[in-house]
Amino acid sequence: MASSLRQMLPRRSILAAPSARAWANQRGLFSQRRAYSIAAPDAADPKLQAIDVSKLQVQKTTTPKERMSNNDLVFGRYFTDHMLSLEWTASNGWMDPRITPYQNLSLDPATCVFHYAFEAFEGMKAYKDKQGNVRLFRPDMNMKRLNRSVARIALPTFDGEKVIELIKKFCQLEERFIPSERGYSLYIRPNMIGTQRTLGVGPPGSALLYVIASPVGPYYPTGFKAISLEATKYAVRAWPGGVGNSKLGANYAPCIVPQMQAASRGFQQNLWLFEDEDPTTGKLEDFVTEVGTMNLFAAIINKDGQKELMTAPLDGTILEGVTRNSVLQLAQERLAPEGWKISERRFHMRELAEAAREGRMLEVFGSGTAAVVSPVRSIMYNDELVSCGLTPDVEAGEITKRFKDWIEGIQYGDEEHPWR
Repeated sequence: MASSLRQMLPRRSILAAPSARAWANQRGLFSQRRAYSIAAPDAADPKLQAIDVSKLQVQKTTTPKERMSNNDLVFGRYFTDHMLSLEWTASNGWMDPRITPYQNLSLDPATCVFHYAFEAFEGMKAYKDKQGNVRLFRPDMNMKRLNRSVARIALPTFDGEKVIELIKKFCQLEERFIPSERGYSLYIRPNMIGTQRTLGVGPPGSALLYVIASPVGPYYPTGFKAISLEATKYAVRAWPGGVGNSKLGANYAPCIVPQMQAASRGFQQNLWLFEDEDPTTGKLEDFVTEVGTMNLFAAIINKDGQKELMTAPLDGTILEGVTRNSVLQLAQERLAPEGWKISERRFHMRELAEAAREGRMLEVFGSGTAAVVSPVRSIMYNDELVSCGLTPDVEAGEITKRFKDWIEGIQYGDEEHPWR
């Protein structure tokens, strides 16, 4: 039985570590096939995934908060009246969902999330269109990614469609906190933690999935502001066979010190690089992965003279961003007919630096839930400031602005689209 598995598994890793020789033989990261979809053995057990939405219990607050002015909103500081929560145990699966007043959690000091980082989360938004209807943007992708993330660290998976139903009910209850002004939204944070009280290292026998929400304003309240990046290779965000493609809190905390160091040198974010052998040349190159907590896109004129929009492939080190996927799909639909080449491929800093020196660099931007797109002005790499195609008086390129308009148009209902 899957439920007993969590009681019987040894308190150690069930995956044998490779020998030093085996690791050396796999030096070429992208020339080897790796299992990037590692999951707990019981992750797909339907009995442990089932959620009964009809048993939702709602307890409304008796002390509703005063709604904050849109101009005073600070990201992630002000929260709505309620929270959605579901408890899980290995013996009973998911218990009845509850919406309760926003409140503190009560956890034993020995709870496994505090000691071994059993935690995964998502970031998504609810919007109001011109008719006052509440809209979610591609929530199915968030649920699929959260299921992949939790399965990677032996937390329980769940029926994504049922959780979306619950989030919709939660948003209906909190509708007054969803700003109607363009650029504003309700940021929704689903989070799952292991709650078993134990210092033993093993799959948690209990867990909590909860959802909180915070009204937020535009990422750039006064318009686009292009950022400068420090190409970072002394610290590595993700590595082959690791968890870079999972949205785990443990992936974020180690990135803060390099970000602080970059800021001390005048840069807003890190551009995470990964050194690996280029199979076409046999040389070591610094391959581009992500920027800060966002996926990265570069628009260049390639050496064949064609405009090319490129981003790193999903090789296990890259987070499968919902906005990243949206940019790629819209690019195939709307830029490819204009003659653009749309690529998910490896590219390194030397290629970007050459494109900049030769006048072939068009623009660079990050993509993510918070900002949709974030333009990049320059990248400091090996003591060279690589220009990303923007003139001093311009804060965002035309392609960056087009993607922002396209995606926000869908999010706010200006354009009818299947992603509603």
